[in-house]
Amino acid sequence: MYFVLSKVLLFFILPIWWIIAFIVIGLIAKNKRTKKRWFIAAAVIFYLFSIPLLMNAFQNAWDIRTPVNHKKYSCVIVLGGFSGEGGEDGGHFTDASDRFIQGLKLITTHQASHILISGGSGMLSPGAFREGAYVKTQLEKLNIPDSLILIENNSKNTYENAKFTKVILDKSGLKGPYLLVTSAFHMRRSLMLFKHAGLEVDPYPCNFLTYTPQLLIGYLLPDANVLSRWEIYLKEVVGYVVNYFK
Repeated sequence: MYFVLSKVLLFFILPIWWIIAFIVIGLIAKNKRTKKRWFIAAAVIFYLFSIPLLMNAFQNAWDIRTPVNHKKYSCVIVLGGFSGEGGEDGGHFTDASDRFIQGLKLITTHQASHILISGGSGMLSPGAFREGAYVKTQLEKLNIPDSLILIENNSKNTYENAKFTKVILDKSGLKGPYLLVTSAFHMRRSLMLFKHAGLEVDPYPCNFLTYTPQLLIGYLLPDANVLSRWEIYLKEVVGYVVNYFK
């Protein structure tokens, strides 16, 4: 139930739906002054949530950024969300594939001796595809020994990532602290949940969603990509708050 409610809540907090709602209210309002106020509100929200200036300021405050870490670890935990169903071999990598790249780099450079991929399916109606199993096949194609790969194949969200990963690592005998790899925007919530699950982890953020306009004035000009990026960050904020109180 919690998983379904979180998906529904996300639908209602996105700025694009606020904008559409205000426009619809403005269209059906009979009073001209009221119409104008709703249209202005829609325009203001659209502007604020589509300019890079506000987005970048929020990113700098929210993202977890850490200095270069050269410590050795028994295991690097890579959170899913970077691949999906479809493709020649049953899956494909998405625009968050930097998580996979960094995890692969950490094990091939021997900063971590094992790699654990945590991810099942985040769909409301999951099919047969399981991210952990798919990513394991890709690691094996890159000659990573099967004995060094652990997979967690059942989680639907970050809370379950942490919960199920704890069980696997406890059984594996691999000692912490562990290195946790996920996108910078996702790291704050992930750290909270993994530490709550009883796992000692050090952050290794990646997949930074930076945006630098070519001209200085570009920071004040609306951009559709910025508007869509708020969906990612609002999901994280809501998830963080809900998980904190949960």
